[in-house]
Amino acid sequence: MSFKSHAKKHAGKQQSNLDFKMMSFFFSLRDKFRKPINKVKKIGIQTGNTIIDYGCGPGSYTIPAAELTGSGGKVYAVDTHPFAINKVQKKIKKYNVSNIETIKTDCKIDIKDNSIDIIMCIDVLHAFGAKEGCILKEFCRVLDENGFLLVDDHHYQEDELLSKVLNHEMFDFMRKEEDLYFFTEKLRK
Repeated sequence: MSFKSHAKKHAGKQQSNLDFKMMSFFFSLRDKFRKPINKVKKIGIQTGNTIIDYGCGPGSYTIPAAELTGSGGKVYAVDTHPFAINKVQKKIKKYNVSNIETIKTDCKIDIKDNSIDIIMCIDVLHAFGAKEGCILKEFCRVLDENGFLLVDDHHYQEDELLSKVLNHEMFDFMRKEEDLYFFTEKLRK
């Protein structure tokens, strides 16, 4: 069974502690060769933005996003796994970052309506499973009318990724830049 099919098969299930630790180790190696800041810079984060890094894992993209949004912005590092939250909290202390808040959840996010500029879903869409509709609905609730959802998930072919987001009829496709897919919320009625 390939890594991609394994990930899809276990979608929506809580990752084991061992799996999370192995994934974190792999990401730390990956991040040495492919710097997360390079991907995050392509997103278009502006100083003062309020961002959700949904499925933040060990925080590979959280810290660079917090750096780009600056002290006037905020990044919510959101994940289902307690080890992810713990890992990000350790990085917050290590790098002395003051504009990151961690949230553990499997769907609902305790964030005010229409308050988020950017939602980053990097390598996590495949893990939504049965909660996919709930999570996308929550994204719509918190996303500012001028904000956008960014999805990057190598587990899917382009048509699968687009289908996963667009079939719920909550988002419109904006554009693709390399492996980054940008979506806006459908007009509110």
